[in-house]
Amino acid sequence: MAHPVPGLCPVCGQKLSVSKLTCHHCETTIEGDFVNCRFCGLTPEQKHFVEVFIKNRGNIKDVERELGISYPTVRGRLDNVLEAMGYRVDEEDRAEVAHRRRAILDQLSKGEIGADDAVKLLKALD
Repeated sequence: MAHPVPGLCPVCGQKLSVSKLTCHHCETTIEGDFVNCRFCGLTPEQKHFVEVFIKNRGNIKDVERELGISYPTVRGRLDNVLEAMGYRVDEEDRAEVAHRRRAILDQLSKGEIGADDAVKLLKALD
């Protein structure tokens, strides 16, 4: 029974490299240092998110609905996946998330929302 190729080291969490390939038909083995695909370095949670995102053809509203998360959370998870795959994430998006965090903390400090609500809103940004 074949198992999925782990992309991350279970000890330190760093990306793994493939060093041995085997043909199960003729039993040929090739050893070396091979590059994994960009998806192999994603965590199981990130892979699940990508699967849901693709299944919903990139429609963020449908991803929100299926995963039960907010728009900022979808965007944040997408940014995390992009970074994990080695792509640059737009700094303007990061600035927007930082602005939203400050706004939530301001609401909390003014007593406009409670601590539980603030925690939920902040988690939704991740």
